[in-house]
Amino acid sequence: MKKITFLMILTAMLAIPYNMSGNKSTSSQNIQNGVMIMTDKNFDATISKGIVMVDFYATWCGPCKVLSPIIEEIAQESSSDLKIGKMDTDKNAVTSYKYGIKYLPTVIIFKDGTPVYRVSGLQTKETLVNAIKSIQN
Repeated sequence: MKKITFLMILTAMLAIPYNMSGNKSTSSQNIQNGVMIMTDKNFDATISKGIVMVDFYATWCGPCKVLSPIIEEIAQESSSDLKIGKMDTDKNAVTSYKYGIKYLPTVIIFKDGTPVYRVSGLQTKETLVNAIKSIQN
């Protein structure tokens, strides 16, 4: 009887989802260091309203690794009306194909679901912040 009770408790504990990484996350969006982790499933809903900057990247991409902390810094400094996300192109081929992502990193800024700014390659923080400001005005 003790073994059955133990197995039931263990099974229940393993079934409970939790986040051990220490990053903020919600059930609908995974957020790391202020940046939404976007997927093919949540992409359209996320970009549909407001201004959203998306960093299309790959884990093996050197310039993407350099750009990542810049994106995080912008996210932490930006106002709440701006959403910032990242999308791994290797894991999300549908959206990457839809937006013609051929070079990495590529940053696209959307306004109410429409791409209004696009740039490929490593960018400075100043370039990206200026692009955001020009769209917000």
